[in-house]
Amino acid sequence: MKKFSLVGMICICSSLAYAQNWKLPVVNSPKFKKDTLNIKKSGAIADGYFLNTIPINSAIESLSKKGGGVVLVPSGLWLTGPIVLKSNINLHIANGATLLFTDDKSQYPLVEGNWEGLPQMSNQLPSSATGVTNIAITGQGIIDGNGDGWRSVKSEKLTASQWKKLVSSGGVTSEDKKTWYPSEAFMKASKGPANPGQILPGRDAAYYASIKDFLRPNMLVITQCKNILLEGVTFQNSPAWCLHPLMSEHLTVRNIFVKNPWYAQNGDGIDVESCKNVLIENSVFDVGDDALCMKSGRDEAGRKRGMPTENVIIRGCTVYSSHGGFVIGSEMSGGARNIYVSNCTFIGADIGLRFKTTRGRGGIVENIFIKDIYMKDIPAEAILFDMYYMAKDPVALAGEKRELPKVEMKPVDETTPQFRNFHISNVYCNGAEKGIFVRGIPEMHVKDIVLENMVLQADKGIDIQEASGISLKNIKIISKETNPVIDIIQSDKLLFDNISYKEGSELLFRVSGDRSNGIRIKNTDASKAKQSIVYELGATEKAVTRE
Repeated sequence: MKKFSLVGMICICSSLAYAQNWKLPVVNSPKFKKDTLNIKKSGAIADGYFLNTIPINSAIESLSKKGGGVVLVPSGLWLTGPIVLKSNINLHIANGATLLFTDDKSQYPLVEGNWEGLPQMSNQLPSSATGVTNIAITGQGIIDGNGDGWRSVKSEKLTASQWKKLVSSGGVTSEDKKTWYPSEAFMKASKGPANPGQILPGRDAAYYASIKDFLRPNMLVITQCKNILLEGVTFQNSPAWCLHPLMSEHLTVRNIFVKNPWYAQNGDGIDVESCKNVLIENSVFDVGDDALCMKSGRDEAGRKRGMPTENVIIRGCTVYSSHGGFVIGSEMSGGARNIYVSNCTFIGADIGLRFKTTRGRGGIVENIFIKDIYMKDIPAEAILFDMYYMAKDPVALAGEKRELPKVEMKPVDETTPQFRNFHISNVYCNGAEKGIFVRGIPEMHVKDIVLENMVLQADKGIDIQEASGISLKNIKIISKETNPVIDIIQSDKLLFDNISYKEGSELLFRVSGDRSNGIRIKNTDASKAKQSIVYELGATEKAVTRE
């Protein structure tokens, strides 16, 4: 009889015990003086035309110097350029107020910044805070990034009438007329070298000025700050990522609404990068890219920084349009650990739970605990672990052809990423392209994953490739395609306990590959399938034990 290794069993048992206890991290909230300064007293005008950059920043600066308090943005349409938060300031966007960032790009000078761990030139961020403590953005108003004039758009993502309207608004289109760009300079930069904004020897001020239009800023970036609160506000229409806390501590996000067009390239909701002690709760995301995303830098730069995203609580959130509901990666080179996600609903997200990386990233993602997840109408996978991330939309566009990655064993080194020690339970999905997809790499399997208590309705069932120590317990998979229901490729130390499926399925298990072994099947009635199991591509009956 095949048995789990002692190390694997210890990891899974530890995961179970830790997940059941859920000793959540403590997240500190900021506190503010009651002193309030209305931006009108600094000369701000709410007519949607007057540029309020100076009055708003003046109010923030003067109140911060006096020990802080509330900077009030009352009802009205307030046009502004970049805003910089200071210590002990609560920027309160009142009900009926819209803080609208200007689409005049000359108001955003080129500045040095950071992108995925690398020094970058960028247009000044519409809103930012760096190295400060005790800050907040609160209220029931709206912050609008005016992102439409910053982004390129693919014609496939719009209706014919929407595309016609966009093209007639200005900008330029590609030679094949399939992509719209805000300007000729943007289009030219997009076809140049990768990562054109990176600060490198030989790139002078004139070079960066020539690609300025291409250097889209994230709407709100909070860098190396402590005690942060985002509450109640609607953040929408960002040029790139919407909310980007970076290398910060004690962040609370509560009751916010993040909204971007579904076609917004890089239109992420919130990207928590190299932060610790984070609480995100009772918030709604309807965006163009990943919604709730954990990151920690890309490749060598992220590994050198060495700051994992850790001690994160996410609960009570709802995600609509997005590339992923809850996501880790792919830029996770500094690692991610001790993350707790519960009571979240994903409706129409391309992928529900999305864990993505690729060779070259390095980094360890571990101790991830997820429960009580509800999904509907998921175009791709309900649950995805993928170590072959290709930086493409999860769902292929019409006519787009994609090739499977080349499978080859490579040496393990610091660039080899790792996914290990996940516990995911109580997941219910009504409609997906595939229920569960786990795809590791030959030299580093996805390891020690517990999946239990799920009901998954999908076109396809369960696909496990290059994985070790995966436990599936109390899983009901109702798939339209049943040849097979469960596909196993080059994987070992798997446990299938109490798996139920559609009666009359063509084939329950297909086991492939000479490295597949240590597969246990228990408390599972295979007689309801026309064929219980087949072995292919070097796999043999010795790989499986039925209990």
